Amino acid sequence: MLEELTTKKKVVGLKQTRRAVTEGCAERVYVARDADPALTEPLLQICRSQGIHAVEGHSMKELGRACAIAVGTAAAAVLAK
Repeated sequence: MLEELTTKKKVVGLKQTRRAVTEGCAERVYVARDADPALTEPLLQICRSQGIHAVEGHSMKELGRACAIAVGTAAAAVLAK
């Protein structure tokens, strides 16, 4: 599943991911398991309320690598077409 971050259109970072979810542009959201819950929990709540599948379980480093950035990221979203 993480491969779709390398091949599909995406946004990276908490702010951009939250914006994509609230605007209805996100198809799937990835949230890092080792990110600060105080930052990620509000995003997960928005995902639940919007009915968007949120994938947890990858590290910040893994998400960053999948998004082709040099640093880790707490969240990323695959955008709907």
